[in-house]
Amino acid sequence: MIGLRPTSVRRPSLASIFLTVFLDLLGFGLVLPFLAKEARDTFGVPELVGTLLGSVYSLMQFLFVPVWGRLSDRVGRRPVLLWSIAGTSLSMAGLGLGLAYGSSVAWLFAARIFSGIATANLGTASAYIADITKPEERAKGMGMIGMAFGLGFILGPGVGGALAKFEINGHHGSLPCFVAAGLSLVNLVWAALGLGESLPPEKRATRAKRSLAPMDVSAMKRAFARPGFALAVLVNFVVIASFTNLDQTFTFFCNDLFRIDEQGTGLLLAFIGIVAAAVQGGLIRKLSGRVPDAALVRAGVAIQAIAFAAFVVAGGLANRTILYGAGMLLALGNGLSQPGTSAYVSKSAPASEQGGALGTNQAFSSLGRTIGPAAGGYLYGAIGPRAPYVAGAIGMMIALAFALGLKRDPRGGEE
Repeated sequence: MIGLRPTSVRRPSLASIFLTVFLDLLGFGLVLPFLAKEARDTFGVPELVGTLLGSVYSLMQFLFVPVWGRLSDRVGRRPVLLWSIAGTSLSMAGLGLGLAYGSSVAWLFAARIFSGIATANLGTASAYIADITKPEERAKGMGMIGMAFGLGFILGPGVGGALAKFEINGHHGSLPCFVAAGLSLVNLVWAALGLGESLPPEKRATRAKRSLAPMDVSAMKRAFARPGFALAVLVNFVVIASFTNLDQTFTFFCNDLFRIDEQGTGLLLAFIGIVAAAVQGGLIRKLSGRVPDAALVRAGVAIQAIAFAAFVVAGGLANRTILYGAGMLLALGNGLSQPGTSAYVSKSAPASEQGGALGTNQAFSSLGRTIGPAAGGYLYGAIGPRAPYVAGAIGMMIALAFALGLKRDPRGGEE
């Protein structure tokens, strides 16, 4: 299949990588409204264990995002993306089988571990965009990934929440997983036929040492030695760790405080996705090149701090209007900060090291996604439903304090 047409006739484009990432994230979004709750209700595990299904997934991404990023610097972006998409299809099918026929939550953990390894491709996708965009247009390009994320959240959770109601072998949740596996197969066909290589051989890295080691300390040292890189990664890490306090607890939060079921939670996540897609597909395109990346990051983090505080208020009052308003603010803030951070990081590295630099940033994002859901699950069970959102607001304020130190340009110059 991959050899149906010579690679040379396929031109790299933002549209092609956008569709590839969108289909990938659509499958991911399908399981968000129900997975942690299904683990609690079907397998009888506490909230913390249910949220750890998100943590182990992200832990594998922390380990493997830089691997695939560095490998893509050597062999090109396209082969890495193709492998990742194929692995995603297998892992989602395995998750569906685990929900329908598994007798232990251990099967679900095994499926999420493999899925995390396979789907650790956002660093490579970011590098693809960096390959084909000018520095002054980088934030706009990175916004394409954010827009794909947003659209995945529009369709994925809404459809996943609705499909989760259908039983297979007496259990809920399997059908969305099988649909996600099918979408990944469609994605594989599309990428094989329509995704051109963005990194020509003459620009590829020649350093082969330890490119497949999950923790390449020397590669990370090279990345962190670049001006502005370490602080930007730190800001992004704290933002992601704070944001993902919500990730796996949101289905509990909506059900326990607002009596919103999986389908309703999916629709709320879809609403958040609509706002995120509008911001990253529209607003960011207008601001890119006009507003410094560091300013976008600061504004986005500040808005997210307000959003988490609003979630706390909404939970205390059981007010759905405030809940939706908080979701809208969260999407707006995240839609500003994420492409701004990726653009800032990418400008600190040369073309031959984009995969490694952006892969390192995505790896620490994944580490944040490992810590956030686990912390959120613990706080939810030990203290109460609003505790993860209080922690999220505090974390965003800490991230904002760090973001004030970002310079206008990572290569030098004050804001």
